[in-house]
Amino acid sequence: MKKTTLAAHAACPCDSGQPYGDCCGPWHAGYAQGTPAPTPEALMRSRYSAYVLGLIDYLLATWHPSTSPGELELSPVKWLGLEVRHAQATGDAGVVEFVARYRDSGKGVRLHEISRFVREAGRWLYIDGEMQEPE
Repeated sequence: MKKTTLAAHAACPCDSGQPYGDCCGPWHAGYAQGTPAPTPEALMRSRYSAYVLGLIDYLLATWHPSTSPGELELSPVKWLGLEVRHAQATGDAGVVEFVARYRDSGKGVRLHEISRFVREAGRWLYIDGEMQEPE
């Protein structure tokens, strides 16, 4: 998948209703400079947007080393939307439940997941997710 750029004033792919420059854009641009997403939900949204935009380096950098695949190749799917159903953080642990919709080979798919996050050295990292049964 080719990396895509997005104008700061364009709608953020994570469906927050905010411009990219006020939502996921700063986390994508600032991660290497030490400006990580401040909450598990912000990280999850920025990771969804990274999938939409093909930002493989960001996805790998925000994946916990204990579960990271090391390499990542993105499927050529069309991401259609994101709904965050629940997000919480307690200390350095976080959970986000979401439904992401995408189209693969013309077929609509709903990915319903409960994702786990951990904060280490001030940075939230994605650990893993548990897929939920289709509704």
